[in-house]
Amino acid sequence: MNVFYKTLVITLSVMGPAMAEQRIAISSEWGRVTADLERNAAAKALVELLPVTIEMRDHLRQEKTGNLPAALPEGERQLDFSTGTLGLWESDDFVIYYKTGRVPQPGIIKLGQVRGDVSIFDRPGPVTVRVELHLSREPPPP
Repeated sequence: MNVFYKTLVITLSVMGPAMAEQRIAISSEWGRVTADLERNAAAKALVELLPVTIEMRDHLRQEKTGNLPAALPEGERQLDFSTGTLGLWESDDFVIYYKTGRVPQPGIIKLGQVRGDVSIFDRPGPVTVRVELHLSREPPPP
């Protein structure tokens, strides 16, 4: 049992940093939120583009959408989204959903989930956002 425990501790310490969630910050003149990224190829590629500034426009009074400077890889798609979902519609079409809903086929690739008040984007008109890696001073979760 003692050998198992030591092996488990060594395995967890080796896997720990690689398994950590990545967090981004999304800032605009309307406010700032953070988001936890998914563990998929598209989210990983997004991190490699950061920092990036995106001109976003309102679409269907449920989301802000704008073009990334480069295409992200394809991945598993879904039709449903919730308030705070970060998605990828086309390979370079970054979306922040501020309401819950459903998209038509082929669906979106989920990039992450906003933490905080995403309603800052729930207003008509365009907005410029800055997306960058969030350097947290918070201790990692236990």
